[in-house]
Amino acid sequence: MQNHIRPWRNIDRRVSRKIHVGSVPVGGDAPISVQTMTNTLTHDAKATIAQVLACAEAGADIVRVSCPDEASTAALHEIVRESPVPIVADIHFHYKRAIEAAEAGAACLRINPGNIGSPERVREVIKAAKDHGCSMRIGVNAGSLERHLLEKYGEPCPDAMVESGLDHIKLLQDNDFHEFKISVKASDVFLASAAYMAIAEATDAPLHLGITEAGSHYAGTVKSAIGMGNLLWAGIGDTIRVSLSADPVEEIKAGFEILKSLGLRHRGVNIISCPSCARQGFDVIATVAELEQRLEHVKTPMSLSIIGCVVNGPGEALMTDVGFTGGGNGAGMVYMAGKQDHKQGNAGMIDHIVELVEKRAVQIEAERDAAREAAE
Repeated sequence: MQNHIRPWRNIDRRVSRKIHVGSVPVGGDAPISVQTMTNTLTHDAKATIAQVLACAEAGADIVRVSCPDEASTAALHEIVRESPVPIVADIHFHYKRAIEAAEAGAACLRINPGNIGSPERVREVIKAAKDHGCSMRIGVNAGSLERHLLEKYGEPCPDAMVESGLDHIKLLQDNDFHEFKISVKASDVFLASAAYMAIAEATDAPLHLGITEAGSHYAGTVKSAIGMGNLLWAGIGDTIRVSLSADPVEEIKAGFEILKSLGLRHRGVNIISCPSCARQGFDVIATVAELEQRLEHVKTPMSLSIIGCVVNGPGEALMTDVGFTGGGNGAGMVYMAGKQDHKQGNAGMIDHIVELVEKRAVQIEAERDAAREAAE
């Protein structure tokens, strides 16, 4: 949707084919989906299901699980059955695991051109995907490119990654298989960005974005925001995964924050807060930290401004559903829909703001339901 009032916010998304990962559309005009990957032992179905459920509760549209052995694909039956979101089976080296995963009900098979095996084995995987209604992801990775490409180019580079991806696309298309997406990931932001820009020009397949092995929670989030944010701003990307050495739930949170910052997805409360300084009328940092935790349950897209003083507080509140600006004498001003509403003492402020946000969320949902009914 184009923003005619503020055209500088427009992002023109690349036109791609639409495929489906189970019930989730990817590409075309579908919302950019957010996914993650479990880090439990997949053969421990109970632990893996618990992690899948936690990720789904955090907003995951798709969850991927690694299938390194027969015990993992055997557990996949139960995992798929209990999951509220589509499950992608991550396959490396053993093409038979892909066939078993398709039979177990995986919605998508992720295969790596650099280690999945010969074209004949890939054809067997394609047949299994067709037989069981799976989509596929061609997962090119700079760290595991085919040997002949490394010999040809000397090192992982955008041209090598794109050639790997296009070779595999041809193999799938030659076997009349078109329900696929592709990724060209690298841990180096420059390499990944260049590869994605090139593959975006070379195919209309949906693109799965990621900066692979990005690092720790903090460093990896920053690196992913730079790499993926750059591409998303350019309109490139149909589904994303933030790869962190952290709880998968944190990957989902980071993914949504990246999309929210670009106006590409809206979920939950977007808190706008100042860094605080000597002018603050209350402890901004502690307040925001507690509000983030206490408002995690709110899924309705809405905005909340928490500003320490009147320098920027009233201006920020103009654009938010609920706002609080610090003042003097241990009290501040509450704003509703951009307008001054009432004063509130710092004592009890957090409980009051939580209550206001919850009530506003109910109103927003009611307004949305009414508009939907009127349109029908």
